[in-house]
Order: sequence, then structure tokens, then C-alpha cells
Amino acid sequence: MLRKLYDWTMDKAAHRHAVWWLAFFCFVEASFFPIPPHPLLGLMCLAEPKKAIRFALVATLASVAGALLGYAIGWGLYDTVGVRLIGALGLTDSFPVAACHLRKYDFEAILIAGATPVPFKLLTITAGFVGMNLVSFVLSSLFARALIFVTVGVLFRVFGAPIKRVIDKYLGLVTTAFVVLLVGGVLVLTTLSGSGSDKSDPCAAATTVKAGG
Repeated sequence: MLRKLYDWTMDKAAHRHAVWWLAFFCFVEASFFPIPPHPLLGLMCLAEPKKAIRFALVATLASVAGALLGYAIGWGLYDTVGVRLIGALGLTDSFPVAACHLRKYDFEAILIAGATPVPFKLLTITAGFVGMNLVSFVLSSLFARALIFVTVGVLFRVFGAPIKRVIDKYLGLVTTAFVVLLVGGVLVLTTLSGSGSDKSDPCAAATTVKAGG
């Protein structure tokens, strides 16, 4: 079923309203849709490299708007809608870990999730559930989504079709490395200034439970 859903999504790259489909998929992916929009963005940029940056900006803004929907679900509808979404996406075990890290790292956690393979929807729903500061949430989501989508757009705009193979193979690694370098120092300082080797750290405990499950 997921394969068919993926194929249906990718077919929209050739649709005459492809930009609107891109915006739609970026919006819903940030809150509940299981198929990431990156391959669709790549196909559209491949077909029209001169419009790549425009496509990337559409993807970024739509994804941030979708992130606000995810936040709203976590904030006001978690018991009725959010818990079912998390379960349907297979993220139930990851939820307590995400909640712990959001309470602890806030901006940095959203930044990492938005620009790496971590499911962004998990963090958007969880951010609403834990009551993350809305301004911080929007800014971190905007920066993270722009990092990965605009990177794709710029690369296609500058290098055209030949860059596709490089993006397919290395984009995740490059953006992950950049985010780790950007926030790694902050996380380390935060950890060291906390309780040192605190064995009662709830995030560590949640991670242990997840690993054991």
C-alpha cells in the first residue's frame, strides 16, 4: 500500500498543477502523511531546473504551515486524534523519547528533526503536546525545512540535472552533518551543565525502554 501511495505521489510531478500538489504533500507530510515530499521536489526540479528555487520555497512554506497543523493536533487534539496518528505511523515507542528531548532541547530538537531523516511529523505533534513556545517552534521549523528544501533547489538551479545522482546519494548525509555541527556544541554544553552523569535522566530512560522494545 505504501508503495502505491508513493507512486501516486510521484506521479504528481508531471501534473499541470504540480506546484499545488507539492505544497499539499509538504503540508500534510509535516503532520500525518507517511510519504516524504523530497523525491517529488527532486523530480520537479529535475524537469524544470530554472524553477527549482521557487519549488523549494513553496515546499518550505507549505511544510511550516503543515507543522503548525501538527502542533495544533498535539496541543488540543492529542487524546482523540494525535494518539491515533502516532500509532498509525508506527511512532508510539518514539513519542516519549521525542517528548523528553523536546522538553530538554526545544529549538535544537526541531531543527534536527526538520533537516534530517527523523520523522518531522513526530516532532510537530509532540511539540504541541509538550507546549513548546510557538515562536521558537515556527522559527526552528522554518530554518530546518529551508535547509533541506532550499539546498535541493539551489543545487538543481546551479548544476541542473547532473546533480540528481549526488542529491539522491548524499543529501541526507550532508544536511545531517551540517545540523550536527550547528547544534552539537549547544547540546554538549547543555548536557555538561546539567546533571553530568545523571542516571535518572528521563530521556535516557525513555531511550532505553524504546531500544528494549
